[in-house]
Amino acid sequence: MHATNLPSNHPAFAMPSFAASFAKALKNMDRSRQARGKLLERAGYGPQETPFSVLYSEPGLQLRRFADGTADGPPVLLVPAPIKRSYIWDLAPDVSVVRRWMEQGYRVYQAEWTPLPGDEADGDDFGLDDYGERLLAACRRAIEADSGQPKLTIAGHSLGGILAAIYSCLHPDRVDATILLESPLHFAQRSCCFRPLVEATPHAHQVAQQFGQVPGVFLNMMSAIAEPYAFQWERMLDRYLSLADPRLLATHMRVERWTHDEFALPGRLFTELVEQLYRNDQFMQAELQIGGRRIGPQDLRAPLLSVLDLRSKLIPEAAMRPFHEAAASPRKRLLHYEGDVGVNLQHVGVLVGTSAHARIWPAIFRWLDGQDA
Repeated sequence: MHATNLPSNHPAFAMPSFAASFAKALKNMDRSRQARGKLLERAGYGPQETPFSVLYSEPGLQLRRFADGTADGPPVLLVPAPIKRSYIWDLAPDVSVVRRWMEQGYRVYQAEWTPLPGDEADGDDFGLDDYGERLLAACRRAIEADSGQPKLTIAGHSLGGILAAIYSCLHPDRVDATILLESPLHFAQRSCCFRPLVEATPHAHQVAQQFGQVPGVFLNMMSAIAEPYAFQWERMLDRYLSLADPRLLATHMRVERWTHDEFALPGRLFTELVEQLYRNDQFMQAELQIGGRRIGPQDLRAPLLSVLDLRSKLIPEAAMRPFHEAAASPRKRLLHYEGDVGVNLQHVGVLVGTSAHARIWPAIFRWLDGQDA
């Protein structure tokens, strides 16, 4: 079936009564999904998080500080994607990226994105400049005040990697190293499964206008349409393969609970992600404007490590390698994640997979220590 360009007067976008009803139905579905997630948590599949304190907060952000009283090493800032809860980085002790950093002696901080109050009309409508610059800069200042160190390592996964890369480009003097985990940074036709869907729909602002803040369930639906294998069939197969091992099944179900824990994406951020990145590939083309500055991969000058999954159709090699190679970083490393059973979504396997914790994260720490080129 060929995707066709929906005209701007298509009923789904132009009929106020239909659009309002559709938006209301999706927001109700969001609440229903969140309720199902709470049922999974009551069944024992909630996250087992490392104790933390909130070092700093403002609308849209809480900065978590993980500490056991002994860490005196360099600071690291973990940057999740701004569409689901941050605890996927800290799901359970044996598959916690937070704990792996702490075990290496790092001072560990995490940007926890929080839902914005109200809708677009209230003025709390954040975009890439808020998430990739203003809020991460606030995190860096709070971390410096807490740790006494003016520079940090920044690590981001998926869309969080885009934000980490933006910050690294804008503030190279504040970043010791940048780590990008399955982060889409190049959106050419053959490197992005979302491109056909984006090209078949009108300008993203028209979509965002109908919602104010775009419901998580809408993003889930679009993801499932764009890449049904990763978001549907692969998950079913992983559950079947996990049944023989209670530990793997527990991780699978905790990720399942996490997938029901999304929140709405600000309308402006949704629009800018779709138009500036997915449709026009501005970051890779060095045309992305953030706070009056135009940036691209040549502005990323901190040491760079990227992790990609060669099997992935969601974030294929072509979505990461060209940006990695074009970055001006004097020291680079590219690691290949080969997948796990028990991760539910292979896209988050680098965070929660057994082999990722046995192989990928030790390799990252060796590279940070200068043991691997």
